[in-house]
Amino acid sequence: MFQEYTEIPVQKSGWIEVVTGSMFSGKTEELIRRIKRAQIAKLKVQVFKPEIDNRYSKNEIVSHSNYSVKCQAVNKSSQLYDLALGYQVIGIDEAQFFDADIIEVCNSLANNGTRVIVAGLDMDFSGKPFGPMPQLMAIAEFVTKVHAICVETGELANFSHRLDSDDDTIFVGGQAAYEPVSRSVFKEIQKKKYNEPSSEKH
Repeated sequence: MFQEYTEIPVQKSGWIEVVTGSMFSGKTEELIRRIKRAQIAKLKVQVFKPEIDNRYSKNEIVSHSNYSVKCQAVNKSSQLYDLALGYQVIGIDEAQFFDADIIEVCNSLANNGTRVIVAGLDMDFSGKPFGPMPQLMAIAEFVTKVHAICVETGELANFSHRLDSDDDTIFVGGQAAYEPVSRSVFKEIQKKKYNEPSSEKH
């Protein structure tokens, strides 16, 4: 379970927190909540996102519920480290879109005493682990997995179903491009896509 900043004993090193889940599960909203609490505590805070994510704003991270916080867009992970120096708390949104160097960047910042809060998709549209997210979850002190609600069954959803036929792994989109679905629904979608026989009894 994640403990808020004020509940964690003072320590020499920083740490890494990962918030992950499917599309529309509230990842960015939770990142923003933690960032704003750090700002209220008058800590030095900076937030980053990849330049590719320009859906709502170039200089803000914005949740699907329209919560927002100012940020700096960067093109690659190596830029992020130098820009993050001197801050006590760093937020990184849409981490799945960063290159693999983001892992070492987060580790180095935490080793230097920075609290690093990372949000990103755990799986891509095909249900495979997404980019650097598995490694980030492995090295993090805290991992929070959030869930959406399946649009078909009302169950917990942890898969992101892409509504079009584009097979590019990196595809930035919102409600017009994705919908959250449960494991059972995702399984049936995959069977239809690859023309596999259904497991349903008739």
